[in-house]
Amino acid sequence: MDKKQRIAIFTTASLPWLTGTAVNPLFRAAYLAKDGDRKVTLVIPWLSLKHQKLVYPNNITFSTPSEQEAYVREWLEDRIPFLSGFHICFYPGKFAVDKRSILPVGDISEVIPDEEADIAILEEPEHLTWFHHGKKWKSKFCLVIGIVHTNYLEYVKREKNGRIKAFVLKHLNSWVVGIYCHKVIRLSAATQDYPNSIICNVHGVNPKFLEVGKKILDLQRSGPQAFSRGAYYIGKMVWSKGYKELLTLLHDHESELAGLEVDLYGSGEDSDQIQEAAKALELVIQVNPGRDHADPVFHDYKVFLNPSTTDVVCTTTAEALAMGKIVVCANHPSNEFFKQFPNCRTYSTSIEFVEATSKALAEQPNELTDAQRYALSWEAATQRFLHVVELDKVSSKKVVKNSAAKKTFASTSFSLKANLEDASAYLHYVASGFEVSRTAFGAVPGSLQPDEELCVDLGLPFPATKTSSKY
Repeated sequence: MDKKQRIAIFTTASLPWLTGTAVNPLFRAAYLAKDGDRKVTLVIPWLSLKHQKLVYPNNITFSTPSEQEAYVREWLEDRIPFLSGFHICFYPGKFAVDKRSILPVGDISEVIPDEEADIAILEEPEHLTWFHHGKKWKSKFCLVIGIVHTNYLEYVKREKNGRIKAFVLKHLNSWVVGIYCHKVIRLSAATQDYPNSIICNVHGVNPKFLEVGKKILDLQRSGPQAFSRGAYYIGKMVWSKGYKELLTLLHDHESELAGLEVDLYGSGEDSDQIQEAAKALELVIQVNPGRDHADPVFHDYKVFLNPSTTDVVCTTTAEALAMGKIVVCANHPSNEFFKQFPNCRTYSTSIEFVEATSKALAEQPNELTDAQRYALSWEAATQRFLHVVELDKVSSKKVVKNSAAKKTFASTSFSLKANLEDASAYLHYVASGFEVSRTAFGAVPGSLQPDEELCVDLGLPFPATKTSSKY
């Protein structure tokens, strides 16, 4: 009998969309499967052609799931020094234009057969369970681990009636995460607190950035300056990513930062507005389209400016540190992990921003030690993950499930807490089963069950053939 741990990683995005929940779970799957001791499946959303065109960049689309899988694997294999041994499968999804997010359609837990449902990792657990209508995750899997990627409350607060929306969302998040996850990992203290949660950065850096850092270090040691350009920022070009704060800082302290040229790189729905705002303020700023952070154009920059306070752990900050740059970022819980690196300079006030930026431009970056380089790697991130979730203890309990074991467990779970949780989960199941209540809370219309096009693409039975009760 195969006694390997079977881990299913569910996430809310996929390449070619270069967002955190597309990239980080992909690396996590590769590194968890690296030693061959675990059977790992990465479960990613499949979009119909119409929805692919709304979200995927550069007019990239796929006719079949296997075509997209090939794209994902090629991208990954170009960035890791080993062959990845994990599986990829797809769940039906739809792109919500108003949320700029992909939302699951139907009961996505069905993608994993019951006999293989040992451990589930939900990347963005609240996002994956807001509108979940199907089997209770804790009943399906022996262990469900949520990894909180996004500071939803901070984003919502910036909207109209943001305080009220954030209050409602905070309680909704606590509700669904509490009933569906055994353990919760918060990448930083920037997110809302959850029961049974622990703060730990379980993300690493694409190995390519560490390679770039070593090359730049060799250039520094050889004599000529490795950095011929000053400061830059790269991030999705939406106001909430700190662009407003950065433009304000540069405008308010233009005289103190005389001669400073800042290049911005990013793509997003606010690109035109940000470019117009920079021109209106008469700042020496170049606004450029987004591109891969590993692109050689970034190698010559010495200072990475990151004013964002909406991130949980900023991937581009980690990448900049890995490349040997000095990072100037806000003194914020999202940046706590980065404070261990000498090249990370934080500020709490605008005056401190000026001081940190001026000093960074005048100095040379510190060389990363082997220990610091390892701390940024996916090898270290994987070890941190295994440690905090205690998968070794899960293994010692023989995570082998069968229907009899489930029934035995259910028959002995008569505590008041368990009964209340089951009642709460059933309430969510009922509420999420009506189109009116789903759309009232923001679900994509028609997302209760996959439509005919998604069923054909994924080889699923048409909704009419499905049973009405899964709970």
